[in-house]
Amino acid sequence: MKSDIEIARGIRMKKITEIAAMTGIPENEIEPYGHYMAKVPESLSDDSRARRHKLILVTAITATKAGIGKTTVSVGLALGLNRIGKKAIVALREPSLGPCFGLKGGAAGGGYAQIMPMDKINLHFTGDFHAVTSAHNMIAALLDNWLYQHQGDGAGLKEILWKRVLDVNDRSLRNIVTGLGPRTNGITSQSGFDITPASELMAILCLSSDLEDMRRRIENITLGFTFDDKPFTVKDLGVAGAITALLKDAIHPNLVQTTEGTPAFVHGGPFANIAHGCNSVTATKMAMTFGEYTVTEAGFGADLGAEKFFNIKCRKSGLCPDLTVLVASLRGLKMHGFVPEDKIDAPDPEGLIRGFANMDRHIRNLRNFGQTVIVCFNRYASDTEEEIGIVRKHCDELGVGFAVNSAYGEGGKGAEELARLVVKTIEENPSGPLKFTYSDEQSIESKIESIAKNIYGAGSVSIGKTSRNKIRRINEMGISHFPVCIAKTQYSFSQDSSKYGAPSGFNFSIKDIVINTGAEMIVAIAGDIIRMPGLPKNPQALHIDIVDGEIEGLS
Repeated sequence: MKSDIEIARGIRMKKITEIAAMTGIPENEIEPYGHYMAKVPESLSDDSRARRHKLILVTAITATKAGIGKTTVSVGLALGLNRIGKKAIVALREPSLGPCFGLKGGAAGGGYAQIMPMDKINLHFTGDFHAVTSAHNMIAALLDNWLYQHQGDGAGLKEILWKRVLDVNDRSLRNIVTGLGPRTNGITSQSGFDITPASELMAILCLSSDLEDMRRRIENITLGFTFDDKPFTVKDLGVAGAITALLKDAIHPNLVQTTEGTPAFVHGGPFANIAHGCNSVTATKMAMTFGEYTVTEAGFGADLGAEKFFNIKCRKSGLCPDLTVLVASLRGLKMHGFVPEDKIDAPDPEGLIRGFANMDRHIRNLRNFGQTVIVCFNRYASDTEEEIGIVRKHCDELGVGFAVNSAYGEGGKGAEELARLVVKTIEENPSGPLKFTYSDEQSIESKIESIAKNIYGAGSVSIGKTSRNKIRRINEMGISHFPVCIAKTQYSFSQDSSKYGAPSGFNFSIKDIVINTGAEMIVAIAGDIIRMPGLPKNPQALHIDIVDGEIEGLS
């Protein structure tokens, strides 16, 4: 089997003007970035048109290092829908350089179900991540300068919340000291770096409805607190206009194409383990404006991406999926059935059946949101018909639709079964109104507990003194109505990455709280999750190279 990048290179792409015309976007409206990528003005999104079309969310069982293939399924489903005569567009998040050069390599789908040009999308793309990085760090520099310039007149901050970001996995930058050296180097202070997808500005980019809304949110960012405990914001700093100017182009969704030359919008890049995990509201609504069916995804497992998609993105945007597709694989199910990683390709019906506990909890959770659920079985070459049949029978017993996806090796043809099941299910049994896990009126503690117990299966929740002090401050600021975004490991329902399957009754511990008044959400950090990842012992960067003028190793 060819690598993803070899497959991508062997496909002749259409010019982006042709993709725009196919989508229904006038050529004079797009801003091309080369021959095969373009920015599309967010103003072309039309809520009234979007509401007439169908939205499909793709999520997955809990992530494993063996892979689940959610992006490949998302792209494949869009290809399959187009093959059976439906006008479908896929709306995805942008890859981060961190994992591309770190643990997992590229993030543009796989095999014959990719978005293209995959090398450019995986690397610098249209510069959105760089714009967010620059804007975030510009705020940090302007804040440091304000403190330096006002140190002699009594102005200052008792506490600084705003750190810096970089789209590189760099553990050495998690905690730093700035301003060392002569007095002219600034005020010595402790700071640190998060990865760019964890930036509050990335969440603002993804949740803003338009440029005006983005500026409003940027103004509201809390940078720190004064000595009399008053929030100090970007508006107080007086630079909201400058920061919005840096993000003026980034707010526009990016138009690209799939391996079969159908449209795809790719925009925004938060991780669901440390941020809210969804592509932008503008990209999703843009796809719904121009496509009869929109396929979108939410990061990692349904306990992370889907929960935040519903409780944050849908709550704030009015979106409501007509159907949710839960992706599972034999490898993933077996790992959740405690089969050793070096034996997951061998037949093991008992281990497979043990892994159903993880899938079943995700199905239950999604149904509790009011969603109709179908299971997409993402097929790998080593999978046997016997074990696929075991999964199909289990889904039949649960009353859940089941389809096999082979889009990785066959493109849209391999997703036709899934596409037909999706259309049939939406026509006959679409999802009902959304039922959120908590109400706006609940306290922050109650919201955290609702997620931990009802979604994760926790038996108790503990919130440390530091976090409780921040919650008290949230109450004083009058923002306890914000939704909660929990940051935790993607490898378990619990906060312990080693606990596969469906653990329950555990204690769920919140170690810190991050106040995002611009993104209008409260981030609760659980367990040992870190918002600046480190590189593995053998990073993917070891395999990335240029050979005869072509990039290799992005897969």
